Amino acid sequence: MLITGASRGIGAETARLAARSGYQVGVNYNQSREEAHTLVDEIRAAGGAALALQADVGHRDQVMRMFSELDKAYGRLDVLVNNAGVLANFRVDESTETNVTAVFRANVFSMYFCAREAVRRMSTRYGNKGGVIVNMSSVASRLGGLAGGAAYAASKGAIDTFTLALAKELGPEGIRVNALRPGLISTDIHEIHGGVDRMQQMAKSVVPLGRSGLPAEVAEAVLWLASDAASYVHGAVLDVAGGR
Repeated sequence: MLITGASRGIGAETARLAARSGYQVGVNYNQSREEAHTLVDEIRAAGGAALALQADVGHRDQVMRMFSELDKAYGRLDVLVNNAGVLANFRVDESTETNVTAVFRANVFSMYFCAREAVRRMSTRYGNKGGVIVNMSSVASRLGGLAGGAAYAASKGAIDTFTLALAKELGPEGIRVNALRPGLISTDIHEIHGGVDRMQQMAKSVVPLGRSGLPAEVAEAVLWLASDAASYVHGAVLDVAGGR
């Protein structure tokens, strides 16, 4: 299993759970080298198999290099978790070519580039045995996001549509494709909107379950989608949002 943006938050919890479930795990990171290598050491110390893979997945050449490194280490790919992404906090009238492109490169282009390489390693069209792709979207795609989050919400809307289109394209080739839409999850990605404490307080009033979610709760959903228990789940976009 290759997990992009896996050095912390949802990605890191997914890596831990995947390793405990018997997967050899590729832990992708861009800048968080120390966190990624610490996570890999933790997984290995617990008896699992993990490999740190540096790449800015918004750039195709770096994605191709990362997949080549994964090939050399593990020789196959069964599951791709497109988890890498960034939040944004700027109004539409403050948008520039630079800040809008940065959001879409990290959140959308990365999924295209990683899916491209995964398909070449999974699809029966290429003589492979199939596989699973899980894309990480957000409830922002249907709620519009927080103030200043138009670019982020739009990028996640693109992921929802990309997931549905990719499922139609790849289903006949043995690849199941689904997406998850997390809600307010307790991770440090929320620093751009005031931090985890503010997010947890907001969750009490806007989330029907009355609390924010945990990264491990999203990770459980990822592993379920990757498993045979979800063998007939395809082209689905599932909320993990406490009812929000």
